[in-house]
Amino acid sequence: MKHKRFFHLNSLRLQLLSRSLLVILSLLMLIGVFQYVFMKQFIYTNKIRSIEDQIHLIPDDVWKHDIETSQNVKKSRPMVYFPGVNITFINQKITSLRLAKDPHHSYFPKLSASAYKQVMKNSNQPDNTTSLIKKMDGHQEQVIVLKPIIFDGEIQGVIQINTPTESLRDLLIRQMLIFLMLSLTAMTIAFFVFSSVLKQTLVPLFTTTKKVEHINAGSLHDRLPVNQGQIEMDRLSLSINEMLERLEKAFKAETEAKEQMRRFVADASHELRTPLTSIHGFLEVLLRGASSNPGQLNDALKSMYGESKRLHKLIQDLLLLAQLDQLPPFQKEYCFVDELILDMKPQLILLAGNRKVLFDFPSRLASDINKDQFKQVVLNLFSNAVQHTNPTTGVIQVIGKINEKELSLIIQDNGHGIPQEHLPHLFERFYKADASRSRAYGGAGLGLAISASIIELHGGKIRVKSKLDVGTDFEIVLPLT
Repeated sequence: MKHKRFFHLNSLRLQLLSRSLLVILSLLMLIGVFQYVFMKQFIYTNKIRSIEDQIHLIPDDVWKHDIETSQNVKKSRPMVYFPGVNITFINQKITSLRLAKDPHHSYFPKLSASAYKQVMKNSNQPDNTTSLIKKMDGHQEQVIVLKPIIFDGEIQGVIQINTPTESLRDLLIRQMLIFLMLSLTAMTIAFFVFSSVLKQTLVPLFTTTKKVEHINAGSLHDRLPVNQGQIEMDRLSLSINEMLERLEKAFKAETEAKEQMRRFVADASHELRTPLTSIHGFLEVLLRGASSNPGQLNDALKSMYGESKRLHKLIQDLLLLAQLDQLPPFQKEYCFVDELILDMKPQLILLAGNRKVLFDFPSRLASDINKDQFKQVVLNLFSNAVQHTNPTTGVIQVIGKINEKELSLIIQDNGHGIPQEHLPHLFERFYKADASRSRAYGGAGLGLAISASIIELHGGKIRVKSKLDVGTDFEIVLPLT
């Protein structure tokens, strides 16, 4: 499986390896081209200089001797001998005389008369040799060196030394073959070395890939290692871990939301069914003949009216919660919360009945609020305090506080308190810490949920503290304007 992945065309490791080797191969080819050009120039130039140095070491008298002996019918052995070259004398009449022959390559390239005459004109220059590399039709390429010859004070002609470049090309080819073998060896070594190095380098990536595949299988709680020795991979792992945390929280929130929706639908159905069942039951009683009895009829109508009021309030609360869930923009205005509460004082005292109500506002409480919605929150919390305090000995306090960052409004009672296990759930929809008491007062467990949603839309929050047989504090916290 690993080999298949490695040799797959889309494998990162194979692509990195092949591209690295391609870069090395391109560099070696470029070096080879430059080496060929420079080495060719060096070898040819070195050969020409070698011939020129040998020519300059031979005095003109020696050349004279060889020319005269070559012209004589009875030839003697020439004094000048260069291995592997042909030596020819061209006089002023452009007549050639062979002075020495290479037994393997005896070809004599004959240049134009103007070329020889030009060399003769340059006889007075310090370095009076002329060198060229020329290929004649149908013959091998030749290295040609020309030197004007002067004796008896006059220019006699030109000595031409030529040799084929075949041996030079063979030397150049051998050097290039050596370079090619070394390059192939280097590529082979590079393949195995790079393969091993890439394998070690890509270990963090393979680890991350395996971990992500495991996470994709359903293990959202797993996290990628963030200390693998590669800054880029560590940063990638850290980013993926943060994304996974957000995803896990989102999935958890979605699961909780679905569960809350399920409970909400079940609780709403139950709360709606209760008054409808009562109304339906009273209607059946009336249809069976109770309507002819004025007393029973009156009781049935009162009960149905009460249940319909309860049903109406429940539907209103559900509609309000639906509106709050859509996060509508509140029309807020700057006002003093303490003045707003004092304006509600008659209504709150009437709602409290024989309970004692105290107001404590040592400072002005200024904030941007929606007055109608805020009044509803105060009424909900105050009604909750009324329900949980004794009708005659109950005391409810409304206290205002302020600091540098926020203001708070506390509704405090001396009721029987709320058990600690119920406190985290008080603001959940349809949650009832005391179901019998809520039913007695017609509550459906939505008041605190509505209050919390309204305050959250104001950018604040509601806190609750309670102690059994001592009382409960509901605190509304709002940011200062």
